[in-house]
Amino acid sequence: MLIARRKLFALVAGVVLGTAGLGAPAAADPPSAPTPAATPRPVVFVHGSAGSAMQFRTQAKRLAGNGYPARLIEAHEYDSPNIATILPQVYAGLDARIERLLSTSGADRVDLLAHSLGTFVVQGYLNSSPARAARVAHYVNLDGRTATALPGGVPTLAVWGEGDPARTVTGATNLHLPDQSHTQTVSSVETFRAFYRFFRGHDPRTTRLVPDRNTQISGRAVLFPSNAGVQGATVEVYRLDPLTGHRLTRRPAAVRQVAADGAFAPVGVDPRARYELALVRPGQATHHFYFEPFRRTDTFVRLLTSNPGEGIGALVDTSDRHTALTFQRQKEWWGAEGDALYVNGRNILNGATAPRTKRVIGVFAFDDASDRVSRLDTPLPEFFAITFMTGVDHYIPAGRTVSVVVRSRGDGVTYLPIPAWRSSEHRVSLEIDDH
Repeated sequence: MLIARRKLFALVAGVVLGTAGLGAPAAADPPSAPTPAATPRPVVFVHGSAGSAMQFRTQAKRLAGNGYPARLIEAHEYDSPNIATILPQVYAGLDARIERLLSTSGADRVDLLAHSLGTFVVQGYLNSSPARAARVAHYVNLDGRTATALPGGVPTLAVWGEGDPARTVTGATNLHLPDQSHTQTVSSVETFRAFYRFFRGHDPRTTRLVPDRNTQISGRAVLFPSNAGVQGATVEVYRLDPLTGHRLTRRPAAVRQVAADGAFAPVGVDPRARYELALVRPGQATHHFYFEPFRRTDTFVRLLTSNPGEGIGALVDTSDRHTALTFQRQKEWWGAEGDALYVNGRNILNGATAPRTKRVIGVFAFDDASDRVSRLDTPLPEFFAITFMTGVDHYIPAGRTVSVVVRSRGDGVTYLPIPAWRSSEHRVSLEIDDH
């Protein structure tokens, strides 16, 4: 298994592009003045390397809680590992998306945000054509590429996290948040306040995720990291017992077919409850996705998976005796600085498995070599070598329930029990809130 894993790792690691430090530092100029509209403009988010709409889930809900129609908040997703060869298609797709949003909304322009590798995409897009730049009212450059002039001349807010304080976009409003990590700069309250004020000319009414009426969830089932739609799949939605994390009913509360692009139609949910979304494909292991309460309508749900024998999931050892878990959070895990992830009572994060400098977003926990022995002092090297990822050798017995307790820096403690599915027949992912 080790030899096969190393061969597959070489393929997986090769697709993940570096994202920080793009471009050369430039001196800061006075900030440009925003030009807010009377009503909210459409908002488009462009993710970074190995990213998706998931990075913007929380901010989309914050915008909606401040009067933005959810239908006018979108993410432009693409195959980031192949960006060098598909850039013209990405630009064309962005053209079509903006054209459609302007047509349906009646707005004069859109507001555009990009993160990391996405700032390379969007800066190139805005600089490629005055006509393209003219359709963008504001641009937010999130911890990515520097620039010596405003991209396409568009008023710009540049947000920078920890790292080189000299990074700037010349002519932009440059905001430095040195205590925030790379992906945290996308999802944080501080970033939301800054770009909302930049878009609207005043502070938001609230930064909380305010529950709404008729809460619905929708999104896409996609192959990681290409964002290609999963084919021939069904999404089953189950409401969970809050004490055990098990399904309350044998039959799903809703079933949705997955379209060719991976999209699945909206499902009504209780914003106070927890849910499982099970991705079912004929002849394949069911992939179970667990979430914290959605709190309000969420159109950016993403079920990140892979085909059998492909991707990072193929590096995981499986058996009838243990459960394998994947944790994802759009705010980096700092294992020795306030974050803890307890699985059956043991904290699997520390300064070795999730150091701050690693910028860990995805955590894989399973019984390496299926030997029923946990080794938490060092990370699994094949996973740790992949950007934003880490792996932990932790024996989690299959059976009734897995106890999961999350302590997030600055955000308290959350208890998220789930069923202990056999890893030989089931895949399990948990999406942890970034707020």
